[in-house]
Amino acid sequence: MKKENYVTLFETKAAKGRLAYKLYAASVIIGICLIFSYRVIHLPAQGGLETWTWIGITLAELWFALYWLITQSVRWNPISRYTFKDRLSQRYEKVLPKVDLFVCTADHTVEPPLMVVNTVLSVMAYDYPTEKLCVYLSDDGGSELMLYALLEASRFSKYWLPFCKKFKIEPRSPGAYFSTDFKPFNIDPVMAKEGLTIKELYEDMKKRIDNATKLGQVPEEARKEHKVFQEQWDLVSSRRDHPTILHILTDGSDPRAVDIEGQTLPTLVYLAREKRPQYHHNFKAGALNALLRVSSQISNGQVLLTVDCDMYSNNSGSLRDALCFLMDEEKGQRIAFVQFPQGFDNITKNDVYSGSLRVIMEVELPGTDANGGPLYIGTGCFHRRDVLCGKKYKKDYQNDWWTENDKRVKESAKVLVENCRSLASCSYEENTEWGKEMGLKYGCPVEDVITGLSIQCRGWRSVYYNPERKAFLGLAPTTLLQALVQHKRWSEGDLQIFLSKYCPFVYGHGKIPLKLQISYCVWLLWAPNCLATLYYVVVPSLCIHRGLSLFPQVSSPWVLPFLYVIAAKYAYSIGELLWIGGTFQEWWNDQRMWLYKRTTSHLFGFTENILKLLGFAKSGFIVTSKVADEDVSLRYEKEVMEFGAPSPMFDILATLSMVNLFSFFGALKRVSMDSQHGVLDHLALQMLLCGLAVVINLPVYRGLFFRKDNGRMPSAITYQAVIIAILANIGAFLY
Repeated sequence: MKKENYVTLFETKAAKGRLAYKLYAASVIIGICLIFSYRVIHLPAQGGLETWTWIGITLAELWFALYWLITQSVRWNPISRYTFKDRLSQRYEKVLPKVDLFVCTADHTVEPPLMVVNTVLSVMAYDYPTEKLCVYLSDDGGSELMLYALLEASRFSKYWLPFCKKFKIEPRSPGAYFSTDFKPFNIDPVMAKEGLTIKELYEDMKKRIDNATKLGQVPEEARKEHKVFQEQWDLVSSRRDHPTILHILTDGSDPRAVDIEGQTLPTLVYLAREKRPQYHHNFKAGALNALLRVSSQISNGQVLLTVDCDMYSNNSGSLRDALCFLMDEEKGQRIAFVQFPQGFDNITKNDVYSGSLRVIMEVELPGTDANGGPLYIGTGCFHRRDVLCGKKYKKDYQNDWWTENDKRVKESAKVLVENCRSLASCSYEENTEWGKEMGLKYGCPVEDVITGLSIQCRGWRSVYYNPERKAFLGLAPTTLLQALVQHKRWSEGDLQIFLSKYCPFVYGHGKIPLKLQISYCVWLLWAPNCLATLYYVVVPSLCIHRGLSLFPQVSSPWVLPFLYVIAAKYAYSIGELLWIGGTFQEWWNDQRMWLYKRTTSHLFGFTENILKLLGFAKSGFIVTSKVADEDVSLRYEKEVMEFGAPSPMFDILATLSMVNLFSFFGALKRVSMDSQHGVLDHLALQMLLCGLAVVINLPVYRGLFFRKDNGRMPSAITYQAVIIAILANIGAFLY
C-alpha cells in the first residue's frame, strides 16, 4: 500500500489520570525519605542486639522501598491497544498468512484429555480461512489416550466448526459453550435444533473419552480402526522411553478432509517427540522447539500461536487481532510477538487464591508494553516464525506476505511423517543452536520469559493486547498448595534469569530501553522479597516480649510518615483493584496471598537458586494439576482454603501464624498490666503489625484447630507449629 494511502491497523492510547498518580507516587517517596531519616537519626548507640535488630529492619524497609520504586516503572504510563479487523479484511483477506497453532500438554493424569481436546477444538474454530490453519498437539506424556481423544475430536470437528461459523457462537470450546452459554429455549429455533444435535454429539464424544481415560486404555475397536496404535505404540516402553510418534489426523491439503458442509478442515497433527532416559528433554521448551521443526515441513505457517492445553480460545477473532499488529505496514514490521493476557473461567467471586493475576494482567503488563514491550508469558502469544527461530531485526526488514504465502509444502502426509520423525528425535539438536540462538531457550524453568527477552535484545519489539472479550480462558489453581507450587516455579526461574548472563541490565544493556530493563525486575526480583518479608513478619512480633520498640511512639511526630506511607499504599492498591473490576474481599485475599507467597513460594524459589549456584540442585518442572476431587472443588467454590496435603510450605505458614498469635497475646498481656499506657504508646505500631498478621492468618487458625473436613491442616503440622512457636516466643522473652 502506498504511504499516502496508509491507514493504521491498530492504535495506541495512553492511560488517563497519570498526573494524579505521579503526585501520589511523589508523596510516597517523600514519606519514604522521612522514614529513613528517622532510622538513621534514631539508630541505637549502645550496640548489641538492639542495634543489629534496628539495622535489620532498616535493611528490610530499604528493600521494600527499592522494590516499590521498581514497580512504579510499570505504573508510570500504561497504554491500551485497539485493532481494526475490518481494515485488515479489506486490505489482506486474499493474502492472509498461514498460521500454525501449537497446543502443549505434558501429562494426561493431571491434564485430562477432554480438557485438552476442548482447547484444540476452540482454536480449530477460529474466524479464519480453515485451509490456512494447522493445529499441532504436542503430547509430552506420550499417551495413546491423548491421541485417541484427538481422533474423537477430529471427527466431532466436522460438525462443530460449521455450527460455530454458521451461528457465530462464542466461546468455541464446546465444553465451555454447552456448560454456560447454550440455552435452547432462549435462542433462534433453527439454532436450538442444530445446537441440541451438536450437544448430543459432544456428550457422546465426552463419554467415550472419559470412559477410556477411566479405564486407562484405548477401546479395542479404535485400535483396529487406526493402525497408528499398532504401528507406533507397540514400540513405546514408557512415557520417558519411546520413539517419535507423529500422526496427521486431518490433512487440510487432502480434498477428502472436509466438514459436513464440504468446507476444508484445518490440518490437525499429533506429536509425541522422542524420549530417552539418557537425554535431557528440556521440558516445554524442548517440546515447542520440536514442534517448530516438524511444523516447518508440514505447514510452515508464517505466524505461530503457543497456548497451554488448559487455555481455550474464548474469542474467535483474536487471531485477526494479532495480525492487525503483525501486518501493519508502517508500525508492524518490528513487532515480533503479540501477547494476550491469561484469563481464567474458574475464579471464585473473591478470588480466594489470587489466581486471576488481575493486577499483573490489567495494570503491570500494559505498563511494560509502554516501556518497550511485554514479556512472553508462554501461552496466548502469536509469534513470527522466523523471529522465534532466531532472526535478528534489521531496519530494512520487510515481511512479504504475498511471496511467503506461496511457499507450500507439497509432499503427501505419509511422506511428510517419515521425513519429520527425525526432526523430533532426541539427538537432532546435538551440536546445533537449538535452545541457544534458535527457538526457545533451555536451562530455565521460565523458558518463555528468557526467550522473549532474547527476542527483544535482537532488536524486535512486542505488544500487549487485552481485548474486551478475553482471548483465552483457562484454569487457575484450585488449592492453596497448587498456587504456591506454581509461584515457586515462577519465582525460581525469574531469579535464575536475574542471576545469569541474561540479567536485563547486562544482556539488555544498549539493546532494550532502560525502563524495560527495570520493568523486567518487577518479576525477576519476586524471590528476594522473601527475606525482607520474613524479617518483618517475625522479628518485630518477637521483640514485643522484650519491650523493644522498632517504630516511633504514637505520640511522636515521626509516626506520621510511617502512617502516611502505609495508608497511601493500601488506599491506592484497594482503589487500583476496584478500578479494574475486583472486590474489596478480593483485595484482602490478594494481601493474604501476597504474604503466603513471599514467605513460602518465594523463599523456596530463592533457596533453590542459592543451591544451584553452589552446585547442589538442578532445574525441574512441575505440571500443576488440573484435576480436583469433588470435595476439593466444593470447598474451592465456597472459598474455603485447602490445607489437606502435607507440605513444607504449610509448615512455614502454620509456624509463622502461631509465632504471631503468641506474640499478640503477649502484647495484650503487657498492655493490660500497664496502667500508664506507656507500653501502648511505645509498641503500638508493632502490635498493629502483629495483629494484622494474626487477622490475615485466620484461615490458617481455622485449618489448624477448628475444621474437621479433609481440607484441614494435617495434625503433624499443627503440633510442630505450636511447639516451634512456643520455643521461639520463650527464647525471645528470655534472650
